[in-house]
Amino acid sequence: YIWFSNGFGFGVEGWSSTGAIFDGKAFASEKLANTRTLIADFWSRFRQECPGFQIQTRGTNLSTGADLARDGVDLKQIYGGKHNMLPPPNSPWAALDGDFGLELAGYMSRMAELPDERYLFRYYTHDPWWVNSPWLDRYGQEPHDIYLPMAVARINATGEIRLPTHLNFLTADNTYGELPAQVPDEVTPHILKARYDSPTAPGPLVWVYPFEEYHTWAYKDPKRVPEIYYGDWLIRQAINNGFPLNTVISTNSLQKVIAAKPTYFGESVLVSIVPEADSPLEKTLVEFVQKGGKLLVYGPADHAGAAFLNLLNLANTSPLEGDFGVSSTLSVDKLAKPYPNQIKHQALFSGGGVATQVKNKGETTTKILTTMTQGTDKRDVAWVRELPSWKGGKVAYVRGTNSSKFTGGKLLTPDDPEQLFTGPLLLRYVLTEFGLDYRIDKRNPLVKNPVLTIARSSNGYFFSGYCPNTTVTHRFILPPGAPILTGYETELADGYSVYNLPKAWHR
Repeated sequence: YIWFSNGFGFGVEGWSSTGAIFDGKAFASEKLANTRTLIADFWSRFRQECPGFQIQTRGTNLSTGADLARDGVDLKQIYGGKHNMLPPPNSPWAALDGDFGLELAGYMSRMAELPDERYLFRYYTHDPWWVNSPWLDRYGQEPHDIYLPMAVARINATGEIRLPTHLNFLTADNTYGELPAQVPDEVTPHILKARYDSPTAPGPLVWVYPFEEYHTWAYKDPKRVPEIYYGDWLIRQAINNGFPLNTVISTNSLQKVIAAKPTYFGESVLVSIVPEADSPLEKTLVEFVQKGGKLLVYGPADHAGAAFLNLLNLANTSPLEGDFGVSSTLSVDKLAKPYPNQIKHQALFSGGGVATQVKNKGETTTKILTTMTQGTDKRDVAWVRELPSWKGGKVAYVRGTNSSKFTGGKLLTPDDPEQLFTGPLLLRYVLTEFGLDYRIDKRNPLVKNPVLTIARSSNGYFFSGYCPNTTVTHRFILPPGAPILTGYETELADGYSVYNLPKAWHR
């Protein structure tokens, strides 16, 4: 048995948003092939010398797409090498930097496809190197980093909900080699409770992760490397702003599951990139909507085919970037000092410029929700479409601005929310079109938004949340109605159940 720690075996830089391919200013995609060869050579050489060791891996602090685009980490190649390895678990760094969106997005992106059916959940109780015990200090004895990642599940190619098969703790002893009983005594009940309440069905939102597409585009169409980088960062920032995502399935598995079980996602909204023109995925998603399914599409549509453009009623025009005014008819969070109505869209970090417009604006089945304006130019960046012939099917599109940039630190830095609107908020706001509405009341844009997962388990909904600031108020609506959380009092207002919740909570 061997543990590959801190990104070992997964590129040259395990902790940063930059690497061998991306320097924070440009993508050197011509280096991808050689980097892939070097990484593959390490794995094959290690296996030649140590054929019998089981390998467990820490992986990086980021995600599948970001790692591929910034550092040439070809997870498809590593997984396919038959190395008898366990894939990387959830990163422990959210305990340090509070970036639970990156932890959850990275975790889901790496489990969308696997070497086999095994994967692990890891929890950060003590640190053997640096003098701290995260359960006691960084987490403050709050269990959010147990309930949030343990609400996550993957769906395999046969439509089974698959949970972690392994449990790791970092570590049993503290920095001084001591084994304080307090920590396992307090942590263990939460681990057990989270496992009892683990998902048994697809969540309200299911991320259709483009595992195959990203690994194909990187080498066959390197101009799309910035788009690969962008997608996971957008989802990261959306989760950090309350987008309640907990289930993942790969694009390849989705097609097999829908073919075998057409109604399997009847209680879910699929969350997907724009598929490749004339691809099997495009056909699957179009038919899914036309047969009554619900789909939320994000990202650029530069390579969309005619069938998908028609589904969305979308036309591409000249791309724009820079500063925009943003205007929306969507209901937003209630703030004493409102969010700004300006947004910055940087093509480098957002998969290109903004080029999307509703093609036929006079069509009554299309409802424009959000626009961005630059001088006399206007771009439509969020809308929803629903036809009577779709039998209840609906599709929403959000172009998606990654409201963060590289400033020299380890991770991309979010834009100042008091000066610029946070683009990924639109992913949460548009959910109201599918009957799922989560709104937050807070004083001003600087107050951090909560992180939320909603899992479906044993015919019920299980909510898990983390509130960086407990002064916020939460408002919920689900398709069946206003959720009543067991053990908590609520006020029903305007169709919402309204709560004030603690730092970490699970109901």
